[in-house]
Amino acid sequence: MTNMPVILAYTGLAFMLILSGIGSAIGVSMGGNASIGALKKDSEKFGNYMLLAALPGTQGLYGFAGFFVIMGKGVIGMDMSMASAVSILAAGLALGFVGLFSAINQGSVTSNGIAAIGGGNDVFGSTMILAVFPELYAIIAFAATFLISAQL
Repeated sequence: MTNMPVILAYTGLAFMLILSGIGSAIGVSMGGNASIGALKKDSEKFGNYMLLAALPGTQGLYGFAGFFVIMGKGVIGMDMSMASAVSILAAGLALGFVGLFSAINQGSVTSNGIAAIGGGNDVFGSTMILAVFPELYAIIAFAATFLISAQL
């Protein structure tokens, strides 16, 4: 008996966790680096910098939540169908790659906002609003993962 479906399913889950986690790590690091520079100019705005720098971390949480949703179904095992395995692989690739790119791009938006705030501009609210746009696609990818898991 081959265990290819199990391998494909776990590969999908690995992509889901690893890629979204890498994206979040890169995104929050971008925001953290921008915060260090902005603190030199205006240390009183640390709270604003911290909130903006943390935003790209949510994509890693979506990757973990997707992993948790699929693992909670209890469908991964030697008797699983190839269709279920491919569904999990597709969900993992989708959420992983969307999380990777949306976190990095959200980190770019928040970093620019942090730099602007450090330069004396009142753009915290505008930056928060604009940073939601890349996040929306990670939310959509998580929703798709949830819908895929409902069919397993």
